[in-house]
Amino acid sequence: MTKVLLIEDDTVLRENTAELLELSNFDVLTSPNGKLGLKSINVNLPDIIVCDIMMPELDGYEVLKEVSENDKTKHIPFIFLSAKTEHKDVRKGMNLGADDYITKPFTEDELVSAIKSRLAKASILRDQGESNVNNYSEKDELINLNDLKNYFDDYGKEFHFEKNDIIYREGDHSNFIYLVRVGAVKCHKLDDNGKELAIGLYKEDDLFGYTSFTHNLPHKETAIAIKKTELVGLSILQLSDILEHNNKVAVALIDHLTDDLSHIKDQLLDMAYSSVNKKTANTILQFAEKINRRPNDPIKISRNDLASVAGIATETFIRTLTNFKNKGLIKSEGRNIVVKDLEGLKQIK
Repeated sequence: MTKVLLIEDDTVLRENTAELLELSNFDVLTSPNGKLGLKSINVNLPDIIVCDIMMPELDGYEVLKEVSENDKTKHIPFIFLSAKTEHKDVRKGMNLGADDYITKPFTEDELVSAIKSRLAKASILRDQGESNVNNYSEKDELINLNDLKNYFDDYGKEFHFEKNDIIYREGDHSNFIYLVRVGAVKCHKLDDNGKELAIGLYKEDDLFGYTSFTHNLPHKETAIAIKKTELVGLSILQLSDILEHNNKVAVALIDHLTDDLSHIKDQLLDMAYSSVNKKTANTILQFAEKINRRPNDPIKISRNDLASVAGIATETFIRTLTNFKNKGLIKSEGRNIVVKDLEGLKQIK
């Protein structure tokens, strides 16, 4: 039976994840921190290691470093399991030699699929007489959306933009599909009266810019960097080739696009039928989720942008904000908005 070592300091998550893996016929060993995890690795020699990043005693980066430098353990596949969604944290782990990462919260299928794919790769490399399973190769099969994003980061072209720089304009040909490495991006259209309507917000680790995966069609919106932003892009030809030869990642991308469409439908229903208060509250929450580290960080974006996403007049939006301030739901810091009562905003009807 395949032996999995799970290193995780959250007791509930550790126990629940171990149970899920046991139900998938893995022999599961657990450790509550990196220091004890290293001891277990050296004693038990697991077939694969699933390790949290932020832990007491010894963090995940240090565990990986120790594992990689030990001739007895350096061939063991290593997967990071972390709530750290900032791209630089993920890339740090991959650059140190991790085989994969899974972001919390995750599904059972995501975890089991990642483990099985990395075990399969390790087995193939052993059969071929390879000595190191930690190198990410362009020829590796891409299994899920995380694999695709890793490919973007490893092989994509880098783009850098300052705040308010235009990434592309409506009518420009869509030569690239982009992954946001750092920063945030807003997409908008202009109506017949020249009024701007924001139609998309993208944060770190989001994909955007796709119009077609097979044809070079013009963009139907304009994309602008909300703040200093770093992107990596793959050409449509590159992505088409990847999808053609990696059926599983093609299905994962379809699922992702389906989720995007469902979200857009919900947003349109809100704009059509929700009250002004509900539209305003939802918009603040949406921006807080997309461009903030934490929900109560200041939202540094214009009232016009907020109003256009909400689908209401700027003057009406500002009056509603004043009402929210009087109720203690938000406060203003100059031109910025700070959420004071997150649950209160969620309850607005």
